[in-house]
Amino acid sequence: MDRVYLSPPHMSGREPELVQDAFASNWIAPLGPHVDAFEREFAARVGVRHAAALSSGTAALHLALLLIGVGAGDEVLCSSLTFSASANAITYCGARPVFIDCDAASWNMDPDLLETELERCAATGTLPKAVLAVDLYGQCADYTRIAPICERFGVPLIEDAAEALGATCAGRPAGSFGRAAAFSFNGNKIITTSGGGMLVSGDEALIARGRFLATQARDAAAHYQHSTIGYNYRMSNVLAAIGRGQLTVLEERIAARRANFEAYTGALADLPGIAFMPEAPYGRCTRWLTCLTIDPEAFGASREDVRLALEAENIESRPVWKPMHLQPVFASCRVVGGAVSQRIFQHGLCLPSGSNLDAADRARTIAIVRRCCRAVRR
Repeated sequence: MDRVYLSPPHMSGREPELVQDAFASNWIAPLGPHVDAFEREFAARVGVRHAAALSSGTAALHLALLLIGVGAGDEVLCSSLTFSASANAITYCGARPVFIDCDAASWNMDPDLLETELERCAATGTLPKAVLAVDLYGQCADYTRIAPICERFGVPLIEDAAEALGATCAGRPAGSFGRAAAFSFNGNKIITTSGGGMLVSGDEALIARGRFLATQARDAAAHYQHSTIGYNYRMSNVLAAIGRGQLTVLEERIAARRANFEAYTGALADLPGIAFMPEAPYGRCTRWLTCLTIDPEAFGASREDVRLALEAENIESRPVWKPMHLQPVFASCRVVGGAVSQRIFQHGLCLPSGSNLDAADRARTIAIVRRCCRAVRR
């Protein structure tokens, strides 16, 4: 049977028209009218004043950190349960990540652990340069607590909203918290530009500086002159055209992914040992990916048993992110807590969650998971 992917691209149908416009105008290289329009439309959608379209979400994180002054020898407190790009961007600046565990209620950065660590740092005169909080699997971190904690200690907050476009916290959209936020439009995200990202902020000067750095930091001169190190991070006009077409159907994509989650929970929640990623009471989760944990003793099979059974039927599933404090490359970094994210990783699985997931393929996925439950068979 055809492969069922975890989270494939899903086009709206309007993208070819917009891309053709980019070709007709010969705006193919980075920058152009679709880039400008995408930035305006995206900023309005996430409730911020300014946005810069970039080549990736990782580029957006890197620039965000540079723009608030993160540099060599600094420490940045970072969510441990995340994709490696969050921590990699810190190292690009020559800084060092300090990993904060998640809580079981949201799978995002634990505000209590963050507060305790900042209190310890303040007492020893070693406050970090920034806090980088990640919005995991379509759910915002608890900014109703995290933002005031950062403000109290005078530590800038950066929001890694790469996985959470369309999510909310306390009625505000993901990406509207902190000094700046980063989004990703990778092929597996809720909307995609094939590859790309966006840096957003309420600070006009910060975004203007970000655009300058992202365009090789070229000084205002007739010749090519550079007074600082820059980066080739800007988005092409063609990819921005795709993004504009995708943005028009964002709410439909969220509704489809939430419907997947409801179907999975309705069909699997009765199985012993199954627990789904909770939706935090402070906001809306997009359910970018439907994630669950499997207790092997109660279920009768492990997370890996289920993953391999799905793979045998050409269905892609994936373990949840391996915490950064368990990654070999970050083995020497400090971690605050760690047991909660370790447990989620050990037992967590992401099921096929695309907004274009066929109902029959979803039903087949459900049937295989149920078949793996030896407790039910007994």
